[in-house]
Amino acid sequence: MCKIYIRNENNDYQYLETLKKNRTKRHAAGEFFVEGVRNINEAFDPKNNWGINSLIYSDEIKLSGWAENIIDKYILENKKIYIVKKDLLHKLSDKEDKESPSEIIITVKIKQENIQDLKLNKSSSVLIFDRPSNKGNLGTIIRSCDSFGIDALILTGHGVDLYDCETIRASMGSFFKLPFRRLSDHAGIDAYIAGLRLRYPTLQVIGTTAHHQHPLEAADLTTPVMFLVGNETEGLNRYLYERCDNLVTIPMAADASASSLNVGCAATVMLYEAGRQRRLRARPVRPFKGGTGPPLRNPPLEVY
Repeated sequence: MCKIYIRNENNDYQYLETLKKNRTKRHAAGEFFVEGVRNINEAFDPKNNWGINSLIYSDEIKLSGWAENIIDKYILENKKIYIVKKDLLHKLSDKEDKESPSEIIITVKIKQENIQDLKLNKSSSVLIFDRPSNKGNLGTIIRSCDSFGIDALILTGHGVDLYDCETIRASMGSFFKLPFRRLSDHAGIDAYIAGLRLRYPTLQVIGTTAHHQHPLEAADLTTPVMFLVGNETEGLNRYLYERCDNLVTIPMAADASASSLNVGCAATVMLYEAGRQRRLRARPVRPFKGGTGPPLRNPPLEVY
């Protein structure tokens, strides 16, 4: 085990600060910053298969049982530990309560994976997010993909950094559970869609639009499906728009002043509807066994 004591803003401290703030150097170093109990727990979970590069804590802060347990686990792996002064941990932490900074911060190895490594099947669903421009929205969509059983998130075009602290924090731990990949150009997108269609002939490529086309609930989302979500301000670019088999609209109240939903909200609604349809198909609604009156025109769904 390598213990590094940081008592001032020396080179080691500046390196850690760089991982947090500088996208280019973060990727060059191949590691990123993580804090928060849920995120750290998920990063350490062996089922999620992430590599922890280093651990940071202060010997001037009384640690909780949780923090001590994490440190004990980490020491067994015989890796790098940074022990910093309390005020330096304050500066590194993004926790809003600066009087009570994170007890532990970790750095995690960036995964280098190929899109062909994704393990999909005939009932899989994936989501493509094109040029995300807001870290919080990206984190929210990661969380929604995990919540509703999406098999993978694919990012296209130039957007905010997947490994930014704000993105990871907004995912509330789901970042470490959801497979994700990047497709950098149109040729890669076309090849990937073509490959999926070859393996799964019933694949649907579905995008969203605010122009009142097919209602979301009318689409059959129980087949293999690829959802396309566009940039927050510009929506789907024309290239992806033309690759959709179907464009769906999320119905809104007739008197609503809003013309569209935030991209994180829209993606969440779309993924929820796909999950709802799949649950209904897997567990058909049983006939309503109510009272002795005339049959109901629209009997209520039975709750499972």
